[in-house]
Amino acid sequence: MDTPYGSAPLPVWERPEPRPRAAPVVLSRAKIADVAIRIADVHGLDGLSIRRIATELGVGPMRLYDYVTNRSELLDLMVDAVYARIAEAGGHPGWRDTVLAIVHRTRAAALDHEWFADLLGGRPHLGPHALAVGESTAAALSRAPGLRGTDDLQRAVGALDAFVVGALRREVTERRTVRRTGTDESAWQAALGPYLTRMLDTGRFPTIARLVVDGAHLDADETFHRTLTTILDGLTGDRGATPGPAPV
Repeated sequence: MDTPYGSAPLPVWERPEPRPRAAPVVLSRAKIADVAIRIADVHGLDGLSIRRIATELGVGPMRLYDYVTNRSELLDLMVDAVYARIAEAGGHPGWRDTVLAIVHRTRAAALDHEWFADLLGGRPHLGPHALAVGESTAAALSRAPGLRGTDDLQRAVGALDAFVVGALRREVTERRTVRRTGTDESAWQAALGPYLTRMLDTGRFPTIARLVVDGAHLDADETFHRTLTTILDGLTGDRGATPGPAPV
């Protein structure tokens, strides 16, 4: 059972760890979050429960409530552990390289932990590592040409977040669809090819026809990178930059 935010005296990140018990299994919030992430990677968020985590750890479920008061706090810890990995992308000298590195690291994290994409796009994550990523991103964008003042920076951060959330959710959704149906995108397109051809032959959808007939099959990595650089160009007015290779 979840409880409303604000019901605990302090956020989970500010509460001290419970005192260690004289028990065979030593617990910590980091250890609980690590096990929870492993479970969610395999079973998704629907398969995540306090009882399942406790079983993996070899402890009783009630012991975990000494460390997290509800599911929301557990998810907060998991998300911030993923942000810790993303935070390692900072430290590039140029604003653009910094933003590219952070966004590509975010995508890699979401593809490794698909449940992470499910938790993006709502209220901001405020764990210490999430704040560090947000600070690095906003600080980098604040140095970009064409952004003048806090209002411009707010809009740029919001637009970048909207692209990242939408792109990652779409990519993760496609991966899940492939697993659920056993049909990848190429096979799906082939199955619907005759119907689509008949519809395009009516002449009612000439622009879609041009995209289908003349458009190339785009690589997911390249498409993500080029779209990201195009958005950065538009947000900052830095249209002279060339979309080089994605950072590693």
